[in-house]
Order: sequence, then structure tokens, then C-alpha cells
Amino acid sequence: MGHSHSHSEHNANRTRLAAAFGVTALFMLAEVVGGLISGSLALLADAGHMLTDAAALLMALLAIQFARRKPNARHTFGLLRLTTLAAFVNAIALLVITVLIVWEAIRRFAQPQPIEGGLMLGIAIAGLFANLLSFWLLHRGSEEKNLNVRAAALHVLGDLLGSVGAIVAAVIVMLTGWTPIDPILSLLVSVLVVRSAWALLRESLHELLEGAPVSINIDKLARDLKRNVNEVRNVHHVHLWQVGDKPVLTLHVQVVPPYDHDGLLRTIHRYLHQHYQIGHATVQMEYQACSGPDCELGAESRDAGHKHHEPAGHLHHHH
Repeated sequence: MGHSHSHSEHNANRTRLAAAFGVTALFMLAEVVGGLISGSLALLADAGHMLTDAAALLMALLAIQFARRKPNARHTFGLLRLTTLAAFVNAIALLVITVLIVWEAIRRFAQPQPIEGGLMLGIAIAGLFANLLSFWLLHRGSEEKNLNVRAAALHVLGDLLGSVGAIVAAVIVMLTGWTPIDPILSLLVSVLVVRSAWALLRESLHELLEGAPVSINIDKLARDLKRNVNEVRNVHHVHLWQVGDKPVLTLHVQVVPPYDHDGLLRTIHRYLHQHYQIGHATVQMEYQACSGPDCELGAESRDAGHKHHEPAGHLHHHH
């Protein structure tokens, strides 16, 4: 049941991303041409942003395609990490484009360029509608779960603000002829873009560096298991990371020798699944107290000043 649900969700995400990609790519070209003809940097800034947008959407589409591939002997998790990698590359691309726009804006303050306000206004308004359509398409996806759909939605949100900025700049140029408003607004758009790109960079890097999902507190998980499963005496050697949007966990539990070994194992798995949404856990049950070097990992008696080096090869028997 869960599988067919996620399958239809994947398809829905893919259709939305494909539609948003089409809209974005089309209007990016319109903004590049319009920006060059009208001489507006705000339009070019928006087009540059839309270019990374189109790339973001294309990468997200490819990532969803790869995520559907079955795991194999070489990639035992499948290629789910590609989605995270795509988000990471997106964020860097956004930051690079922003630097280029800021550079050009500074140059324009020194040498103001003539701008054709009417053409700029027309294209900016069309761009705004294109962005609204893309944002609406993406926001109906499961964007809070999928880093890529969220990455793409963030791009488009930045674009929305960019288009609004371009409209404002065009109106001011038409009414007053004051052209410095154009680079000023392109700088404003850049600030908003950097903010969303930075958040995305941090989040995707955390996942690539095997960081534990922010939503799960390991110490609390260890305490909860001891409190709620009677036979569990101690929880240690806890390793938690994320692949795509799936949390993966390995841990050792010291238990009172159970009457039914497999039953207890099922209970622990069920508890992790129900309370922490962890569907993939490797649990090693032990009857003796832990005496290894990182027994504190996940246990309550964690001593900050008592750091141990993990022995090489420690993780191999988990996988």
C-alpha cells in the first residue's frame, strides 16, 4: 500500500516538475531577449535566476528518474542520494549567478545604461505570471518531504520576487526616467536569492556528510526505547543518517534474555517505525553490558570530555 502511494506521488511530482520546467525555460528565453533589447539588468537578473531555475527543475526531474531505479549490489540504497546532490549543485549555481549579477549592478552604478521601460514592463509582467504558474504547480507537490521539489519551489519563489522587482523598476523608469533603480532592484533580488540558496546549501551538505536528520533526537530515541520496551536495558552504538528522504538507523541494544527473541526484535522495529518513522533499522541485540570504546553513542551517560576514536572498520558489520 505504502509503495503504490509513493509511486503515484513520484509520478505527480514528475509531472509538476516537467510542466514547471517547460514554463520556466520558455520565459527565461523571453527575459534574456527582452533584457538585452530593453537594456534592463533587473530583467537579466531575473533571467539568470530563471536559468538556474530551469537547471534546478531539470536536475530534480533527473533525480526523480534515478530515484526510481532499483537498488543493486553496487548501490544498495539505489541512487536516492542523487536528489541531494542535485539540490547541492543547485545552491552553488544560484550563488555563482548572484555574484555575476551583483558585479554587473556595481558596474551599472558607475556607468548608467539607457533602459526602455515599456518593453521591460511587458516582459516583467509576463514573467510574473509564468512564475506564479510554476510556483503553483510545484507547491502542490510533496515539497516538505522532497528536498528537490522544495529546491525548485525556492528557486521559483525567488523568481516571483525578481519579477515583482522588475515590474517596479520598469514603472519607475517610465514615470521618472531614473535608471539606477534597475541595478538597485537587481541587488535586492540577489539578497533574497542568496538567503534561500544558503539554506539549501546547508541542508544538502548536512545530508551529504551523513548528518542525522534534524527531526530525530538520538538521545531521546535511546531513552524512549528503554522506557517503552521493558526488556531493553541499554541502547548504544547508534548511527543515524538519511538517504534521499529515508532515515536509516543502526543500533545495539542490551536486553534481558527474552523468551521470544524474534518477537522482541519485531517490537523494537515496530516502535521505531511508529514513533520515529524509521522503516530501515538494523538492530543488534546483546545480553552483556557494552564495553567497547563508543558505548556512549546514544546512551544517556554521554560524557562530553570523554571522546574516543572509533576503531577502523567499526561500521562494516552493520550494513
